[in-house]
Amino acid sequence: MVEINPSEITPEHVYLSRRKFMAGIGALAASALVLSGCGPETAAPTAAPSNEPSPQAGAGQDKLGDPLTSYETINSYNNYYEFSLDKEAVTELAKNFKTSPWTVEVGGLVAKPKTFDLDDLRQFGEEERVYRMRCVEGWSMVIPWLGFPLAKLLQEVEPTSEAQYVRFKTLYDPEQMPGQKSRMFDWPYVEGLRLDEGLHDLTILATGIYGKPLLPQTGAPVRLVVPWKYGFKSIKSIVKIDLVAEMPVSLWMAQAPNEYGFYANVNPNVPHPRWSQASERRIGETGRRKTLMFNGYEEEVAGLYAGMDLSEWF
Repeated sequence: MVEINPSEITPEHVYLSRRKFMAGIGALAASALVLSGCGPETAAPTAAPSNEPSPQAGAGQDKLGDPLTSYETINSYNNYYEFSLDKEAVTELAKNFKTSPWTVEVGGLVAKPKTFDLDDLRQFGEEERVYRMRCVEGWSMVIPWLGFPLAKLLQEVEPTSEAQYVRFKTLYDPEQMPGQKSRMFDWPYVEGLRLDEGLHDLTILATGIYGKPLLPQTGAPVRLVVPWKYGFKSIKSIVKIDLVAEMPVSLWMAQAPNEYGFYANVNPNVPHPRWSQASERRIGETGRRKTLMFNGYEEEVAGLYAGMDLSEWF
């Protein structure tokens, strides 16, 4: 993946104008189909095939009508401890991070283990997914990701019947990632999902934001995005994915097991041991807003946890 000079990145206002234009074209096409009696009552999302609907709803906003967080903000306010504990220092420290060549090794309990380079990943296509991101710290954003469902990659390697979980690992390279020189954490970063969570259509491997490739500070060249979970589950700069039988122990589970656990589903009714999760601060807004169960994706994902005690998120 070629690194992009900031001057070459599509400006936010141009991106949004393009989306509004395309949304208008889609609406006109849908109207024509309805009048002719040949199609659905609403237009299919422009960024995804009709049989794989994107959860977005309209140009410049998410499905709840919330405006997108600006491109500049998304790329300048980052939790990425491999570089720094300071959110606003990550951009400078990550600017020379090499994202090409890059490979993602996929193995474990699969019939067809394979190592994918960035060109290989392009076979899975790209679609836009506008998702809310909720950090366990209590702040949130609305981000127009570019990527593909993780399920496509997992189906390619054919998980065996013994596979129950998906384990992800970030690159370990302290020379490029100075934060990994700290002994505060047990590097490399590891995260995990249940296999059914990984196969859910909302779960994606993201490669871009605002129609442009990810920058180093946001997890380039490929990261996980699981929108109904707290942001720390969405592991960045992935180099290895394994299908396993036992629940993975993530970095945060190992670091603070009394505070961070495997599921990390957004649940406003259950406080973090040190602070409430009932409200959040949307970056770019004043004041706070009510936190939604499963980050607003309850209708899509609640079935994954039927019968489970949701009084604990960790």
